[in-house]
Amino acid sequence: MNILKLIGRDKELFSEDLSKHEKELSEIVSSSSFLVIGGAGSIGQAVTKEIFKRNPRKLHVVDISENNMVELVRDIRSSFGYIDGDFQTFALDIGSIEYDAFWNADGNYDYVLNLSALKHVRSEKDPYTLMRMIDVNIFNTEKTIQQSINRGIKKYFCVSTDKAANPANMMGASKRIMEMYLMKYSQEINISTARFANVAFSDGSLLHGFNQRIQKRQPIVAPNDVRRYFVTPQESGELCLMSCIFGDNRNIFFPKLNEDLHMITFSEIAVKYLSNIGYEPFLCKTEDEARQLMESLPQKGKWPCLFTASDTTGEKDFEEFFTENESLELDRFVNLGIVKNDPVFDDTKLQHFTSTINKLRLQKKWTKVEIVKLFFEMIPNFDYLEKGKFLDAKM
Repeated sequence: MNILKLIGRDKELFSEDLSKHEKELSEIVSSSSFLVIGGAGSIGQAVTKEIFKRNPRKLHVVDISENNMVELVRDIRSSFGYIDGDFQTFALDIGSIEYDAFWNADGNYDYVLNLSALKHVRSEKDPYTLMRMIDVNIFNTEKTIQQSINRGIKKYFCVSTDKAANPANMMGASKRIMEMYLMKYSQEINISTARFANVAFSDGSLLHGFNQRIQKRQPIVAPNDVRRYFVTPQESGELCLMSCIFGDNRNIFFPKLNEDLHMITFSEIAVKYLSNIGYEPFLCKTEDEARQLMESLPQKGKWPCLFTASDTTGEKDFEEFFTENESLELDRFVNLGIVKNDPVFDDTKLQHFTSTINKLRLQKKWTKVEIVKLFFEMIPNFDYLEKGKFLDAKM
């Protein structure tokens, strides 16, 4: 399946930048050691493969998902084979004692890349998963940065999100607060990050769900009013590696908006997707109708689809990679832009955030209202609107 065609493009986004810098990139990677945290997720796997194929001296991968880690190794062995360097994977939770023991036993890396995250807007629907999102996206990041500082790591990279720019949901806001912590720790270690678009067909994404619906012979459902930018999994790995290797301290890399990257609706992709596998979309009016027609339409070359307007909490009408107050560098790369940051942060606010969350966790009792209130204190212009409906309430 040609992912580029499905997202409305005919060429790879960063090929010109990679070609121009490939010699230097390969030389640095082949002489360096790497730890990839969250390396079995879609972006983590893409980054790991970009590093592996450039023959690093050491590449260790950590992820909580044992099954995804197995698939990563199978994928790498099948596509690239082997390297002379030390390649190992570890099924560990970076918030655990076992991870700390792993780090203490080694911890000797040039680059630490943190790709772990709770990325779904649907994960913020309840106070408990929301708290885990804060722990993973913010405090595990803080923990692994501090460990890197203590070991004298050359560079720390972690992935942010386009949703951190003027956030409209708790997930994006958690990444924005994470960026505030990055500014603080950037005084002690070189840090770079990346904001980028939706990764097409990444695990758990709506587009990945299209594959699942076809396999399970279920209707295709998509919003027809939500337009998004998309990058391929490989492009997400390329962007992260370029930021990690070439980013200056506090740089945030992002894909430039031009004719090579444009917005497209999920329903438009669904139509292209179905056409690619030989089906014509049949537009239904209700979930019940879509489910019922699954029994008869596919054998006629048609697939039941439900395309509706978005009405759930946390969906932003548009996407952006930077705000009007951020300083940009747009001349260094062809299709990569850079947000340049000064180490500006409010340490009192960060301490307040940490102490408040720690107090709530110690009590083992908290509400979503309390957490949302705290987020508004951290981000005064937070554009969050609780609609009382989440994606789990839809097909």
